[in-house]
Amino acid sequence: MKHRSYWVDYAKAIGIILVVYGHIARGIYNAGINISPEFYEIAYGIVYSFHIPLFFFLSGLFFYSQLSKKGGLNLVKSKVDTIFYPYVIWSILQGVLEAFLSSYTNGTITYFEVFSLFWLPRAQFWFLYALFIVFTIASIIFTVVSKKAAIVVFLLSVILYISPWMIPDFFVFNFISQNFVFFVLGIIFSSYSMSDYLLRGYFFVFATCMFIIGQFLFHNIFGLSFLDKGIASLLLAIVSIFFVIILSSWASLKPNRLVVFIGSSSMPIYLMHIIAGSGIRVILKNNFAVDSAMIHLVVGCFFGIFAPLLALIIINKLKIPYIFSAPISRLMNFSSKKIDKI
Repeated sequence: MKHRSYWVDYAKAIGIILVVYGHIARGIYNAGINISPEFYEIAYGIVYSFHIPLFFFLSGLFFYSQLSKKGGLNLVKSKVDTIFYPYVIWSILQGVLEAFLSSYTNGTITYFEVFSLFWLPRAQFWFLYALFIVFTIASIIFTVVSKKAAIVVFLLSVILYISPWMIPDFFVFNFISQNFVFFVLGIIFSSYSMSDYLLRGYFFVFATCMFIIGQFLFHNIFGLSFLDKGIASLLLAIVSIFFVIILSSWASLKPNRLVVFIGSSSMPIYLMHIIAGSGIRVILKNNFAVDSAMIHLVVGCFFGIFAPLLALIIINKLKIPYIFSAPISRLMNFSSKKIDKI
């Protein structure tokens, strides 16, 4: 543990817990279980105002060190192994399960929709699809321009975020316009070693106040939602991200192994939490007639987090390969070498 950046693991842990909560709460709400609409909407709105931007920010933290080490092309190839491969495998696995068990779940999905994943990502997996695109674009940009240009790239991405009409209204471009700005913010944050200032007490107080005030103004005074993209949602997401990283920095001074494990295992949790959380909701509702939203929420979040962790432990113990990544890039390199010889 002592060789890891604890605050990053803590931030990932906070982020993935919020992801699990958001999906479990939405599943409960869509299933018609009696959850307070007011509580659901405000909690859901707060979570969705920053939890995905947080993960794009955290992904950007280590981008430039990876780019410097591997180069642009090899970096993209490595992301085929660790991002695009699990996107494909788990999109198919979860999609087939949802299609087969559609009579027990909230929605219906066809097998055609499942296998449309290359041009139409669905469910939570859109994030991996978007993240791969963002990594690819960033690799191209920062292969051409220097690290010093990150500020300029950030400002251009801000313009793109607040002016999405500048690009075609197509889901791939929407992924870029709504998320690239946070990825570049992560690059800038790591470039200027801003983490050195996180433990100053007044930063924590200031960030906490800004987070509370920002969320209150955005949702209650301005009456906006996370779907209302613009300068207000951008500022709120940035304020919330900095609140999380400062909170994580303080909390990780005495790192807890479980929290670090959750944070470092955020990808397996992300891939499996819908299956675990939805499965337990169906069992509680259909087999035990549980109608309490609070029980569903607590039990669903517990299983959404710890069932994937248990599966991860078993997978690692049995050394089962190709569950979360695969050496696709090696196959690509091997094929290119054979072609060169021919």
